[in-house]
Amino acid sequence: METIKWAVNHMPKTEDAQLKVMALDEVKKARAFHESFPQYSITPLVKLEKMAGRLGLKEVYVKDESYRFGLNAFKVLGGSFAMARYIAQQVGKDVSELPYNVLTSDELRKTFGQATFFTATDGNHGRGVAWAANKLGQKCVVLMPKGTTPTRLNNILAEGAQATIEEYNYDECVRMANELANKTEHGIMVQDTAWDGYEEIPAWIMQGYGTMASEANEQLEGLGSERPTHVFIQAGVGSLAGAVQGYFANRYPDNPPKVIVVEAEAAACLYKGASLGTGELQIVDGDMVTIMAGLACGEPNTISWDILKNHVDTFVAAPDWVAARGMRMLAAPVKGDSPVTSGESGAAPFGALSCIMCMDEYKDLREHLGLDENSRVLLFSTEGDTDPERYESIVWGGNTL
Repeated sequence: METIKWAVNHMPKTEDAQLKVMALDEVKKARAFHESFPQYSITPLVKLEKMAGRLGLKEVYVKDESYRFGLNAFKVLGGSFAMARYIAQQVGKDVSELPYNVLTSDELRKTFGQATFFTATDGNHGRGVAWAANKLGQKCVVLMPKGTTPTRLNNILAEGAQATIEEYNYDECVRMANELANKTEHGIMVQDTAWDGYEEIPAWIMQGYGTMASEANEQLEGLGSERPTHVFIQAGVGSLAGAVQGYFANRYPDNPPKVIVVEAEAAACLYKGASLGTGELQIVDGDMVTIMAGLACGEPNTISWDILKNHVDTFVAAPDWVAARGMRMLAAPVKGDSPVTSGESGAAPFGALSCIMCMDEYKDLREHLGLDENSRVLLFSTEGDTDPERYESIVWGGNTL
């Protein structure tokens, strides 16, 4: 069995110029925007009290994003906010002046006109962008990497978008979508990764993800829990991880939680960078075959990378069996705890946590992180069963691919 790999963060610190992207005021603005949606409700924060005891921890909380806007994943938070900020910029307004009912009005559509929003996705991000474009009366074109399941394609087509599965990996689809956007009149790239020269929209997407972290922190306070001692967060390009890390670094500047980033081993570009130790971006290419489709991204978001290397404690590369273990444990937790339907990418951090706490070969990592009976751990299940057949084949059938 392949083992979990990890790299403690010894990278040199930078000026931390990107941390301001996730400033609390920016997150507050994003959350107010999301709250204006008629579909909005706070997603559950599930307290796994019995599981915490079994793992030897004080508290374990899982933020369940399978309830987000009826889309079974968190990604819509980023795409919708970025699209709103772009439209606000084009019509000379602040995004706070464009709540849902204004954005979807005939008056705004006349003022702004119609754009075509382009993106690349394995499923959840593209579905969120397509859903938002549909609600706002805009066009949407989505490119999907090879290996994408028909279920994920059909979910996007159902939102009225133009979508295709290409014979290329995720990172190549990003490049193709960007080229199409550049060639299209009023074509806009809405991608949750940043590169030199493309950073404004990804920063807005990260701020949109901040709604989820802000809700979780508020829910913890409502339960009478202190700030988490540890946050486990998954990463593909690192946009979500940078957003969550950035939020908590700003929220608790004097006493931040330890953040552990979990990647799919087949696409662990952040872990690779942390292992090198210089702070330089590292890229993973090729097919990146993994059940964690949402994490099969090999080129880091430049904004997030700067936040992560300044603040993350440890980077973890997890084989597929770790995610499958997490899915099963969340689906059937210790009696008395509520089950969580968590997809392959959503369950990877919990799978990693359970291994670190239960397996002797990860004792050194457990001790380094200080995970013990005093620890309060927060995790984010970023998706539900977005591909029900695959979910059942793993949780019920015992498959990993």
